[in-house]
Amino acid sequence: MKYISTRGQIKPIGFQDAVMMGLADDGGLIVPESIPSVADRLDELAAMDYPALACEIIGLFATDIPTNDLRELMRRTYGERYFTNDEAGLSGGGRVAPSVPVGDLHILELWHGPTLAFKDVALQLLGNLFEYILARRGGRLNILGATSGDTGSAAIHGCRGRDGLDIFIMHPRGRVSEIQRRQMTSVLDANVHNLAVEGSFDDCQRIMKTLASDIDFKRTYSLGAVNSVNWARVLAQIVYYFKAAFDVTAATGAQAVRVSVPTGNFGDILAGYYARRMGAPISGLILATNENDILSRFFNTGVYSLGEVYRTLSPSMDIQVASNFERYLFYKVGCDGGRIREMMEQFGKTGSLEIETDGPVDPLFTAGAADRQAVLATIRDTYRQHNYVLDPHTACGVHVANQQPGGDPLVCLATAHPAKFPDAVAAATGRDDLATHPCIAELMAAEERCTVLPEDIEAVRSFIENTVAGHSA
Repeated sequence: MKYISTRGQIKPIGFQDAVMMGLADDGGLIVPESIPSVADRLDELAAMDYPALACEIIGLFATDIPTNDLRELMRRTYGERYFTNDEAGLSGGGRVAPSVPVGDLHILELWHGPTLAFKDVALQLLGNLFEYILARRGGRLNILGATSGDTGSAAIHGCRGRDGLDIFIMHPRGRVSEIQRRQMTSVLDANVHNLAVEGSFDDCQRIMKTLASDIDFKRTYSLGAVNSVNWARVLAQIVYYFKAAFDVTAATGAQAVRVSVPTGNFGDILAGYYARRMGAPISGLILATNENDILSRFFNTGVYSLGEVYRTLSPSMDIQVASNFERYLFYKVGCDGGRIREMMEQFGKTGSLEIETDGPVDPLFTAGAADRQAVLATIRDTYRQHNYVLDPHTACGVHVANQQPGGDPLVCLATAHPAKFPDAVAAATGRDDLATHPCIAELMAAEERCTVLPEDIEAVRSFIENTVAGHSA
């Protein structure tokens, strides 16, 4: 399998090169040259445990990693070492992505990793991939990432203490929850550098993309990416769509499922799009946003247009520029890199672009948004009716799913443990004892380390340069 850029200006590269490149050198996003089908192997895949399923799906795309090596990477990533973080004491590959019936829905719990968020599923793998590739190629990698909350902590925990890696994570100062911040800033490994930027997540993401697009700087400082601009992030998430579809169709006798996804950056639901194109038994994707509704507006109107960034109960979705949306657009315009360059240039100048359509933008997608009151009501009602506690991001997905007409069984992605957002749960239920987890209590007393920087590209550039220079001094 070879990889190309959405903007069409890099030569095809292998999987390992795609992982290390992160953002494509032409400023686009890396995508596979083709999307393999497994439609004729679904019964075989459905019988596999999570590490084996991951090896089969990811192996179709990572063709330059020997099968035995890939199998070991999956065992290390999805075995008991990392996915054991739940109060019930359950562990192992079966707890990476369990589907739990809650009323008429099935909740896909993706928070059983070390930082209690779905991003652990991909970022534990990415850390192992970086280490694997560097061990064979030598050299160092300096990872630059931007986070609206959960990506940063999951990336840090995936990369902490690893040989040949330094990781620089920017978060918008004061715009992530205290728990999300502490999950990053309490990691004191020497290779971890937390940067609190005076701005929004979109400012952090703009700084990251600008530096990653500076080819001289990127090559001089061996800059890599852990955000979902890195193809390996999206690839790892494809697996749990297959797992959920297999589990829920087996439990219900249905032929397919619909999946509701709370999303801000479009990476998680994009993985579902790839899974469906590969043949996963998924009949529809439901895109759920909060008040930052650029994505839901697009799928309802065809217009992708910037708006104000609102601070909400679901801060990981407080995003206006969805970095993975370019990958979807690439397929929407017939894989025309030149057209994508024109569209993204227009968006950069005007803050808007439009897809002309006579009907639905894409019949696979339905979309909706959940405001503060809807999120609080969904958390409250789900607890009262089913004794199940949702975090506010998952509540966005459940709210929008509940607005859909009948059809195939609904799977709602639970993207974080409710203990990461106790204030929202308390506001919804009137109880402050529901959103708890032992590791969160320990976190609140931990030492922190963080550097505050202005919302300035050169300030971040200088910090990286000085840190790397210190290694060689």
